[in-house]
Amino acid sequence: MQDKTVEPTPAIQAITGGPARERVGLVVNGAVASRAVQTIVEAEAAGVRQIWMTQMPLAPETLSIFAAAAMQTSTIRLGSAIVPTYPRHPLTMAAQALAIHDLAPGRLRLGIGPSHRPTMEGMYGFKMEKPLEHLREYVEILHAGLWQGKIEHKGRYFNVFADLPRTARIPILVSTLRAGAFKLAGEISDGALPWLCPIPYLLKTGLPVLRQAAAEQGRTPPPLVAHVLVAMSEDRSAVTSATRSQISRYGKLPFYANMFADAGFPVAADGTMSDDLISSLVISGSHIEIVQRFSELLASGLDELLVLPVAVHEPDSELTRLAQLIGQL
Repeated sequence: MQDKTVEPTPAIQAITGGPARERVGLVVNGAVASRAVQTIVEAEAAGVRQIWMTQMPLAPETLSIFAAAAMQTSTIRLGSAIVPTYPRHPLTMAAQALAIHDLAPGRLRLGIGPSHRPTMEGMYGFKMEKPLEHLREYVEILHAGLWQGKIEHKGRYFNVFADLPRTARIPILVSTLRAGAFKLAGEISDGALPWLCPIPYLLKTGLPVLRQAAAEQGRTPPPLVAHVLVAMSEDRSAVTSATRSQISRYGKLPFYANMFADAGFPVAADGTMSDDLISSLVISGSHIEIVQRFSELLASGLDELLVLPVAVHEPDSELTRLAQLIGQL
């Protein structure tokens, strides 16, 4: 039987104030597992320091892809943004995270969140009540198991009593859209993962709430990893059209529609996003213009950037050029 060992907290838990290349990560499409692994390998070769992947409903399993990628890479950090909590018991999530940590010590950043009611209730059949309360319990269980090796939790949603074979201080980040989620992230998480939030909304609402909540708990504010869309094109009309096509479904999701309204960009009754909202979410232009915008965002108070490629004309070559741009920051 293996003894429990306590490992040091990895230095990557909060990457703030470091070189720009360390603070900008690339989103990798996980629709085909083998291609995702190859993209991660190529991103590391291009100098990218962090990749992120989203667990989409019924898509290949993200943490399994990370395990495969871990065996073919040596330094690139692997972040989930996010893995939905409802379909996975927290002990199962902890076991998967521990396996990846064994394969790639210090390289996993585990981003989790409740996802959306149409998916969790309409597809999986879960009852989604008070998702932030559910997420709070989930994070408490993961922290206890992974960081301390012992879980003694009796709550509204989970009753879990277990000893893990060893600890692994894997950063646990949470999804954030509205003020309540940013507050929760500041109180208990190792990072906030907003998705499709306009930058002014993050700076005026999300970041202040995050920092205030952390201060009230006597904690150092966790990093805010801002999600930005990037199109490697100077054709503004084509960029707007491609971006709208890629993200149009989010305007129909209530959680996002409410956040867009909070940010001053209400969507139409049918979920259609305005051109102003699209423009607020996507960065495009020349290599120099994109790098300059990255610099401005990182200087504005945002800790890191999570970069989602927007395919305009040639998806493969545009992804390659974006990875190279990030790797050369």
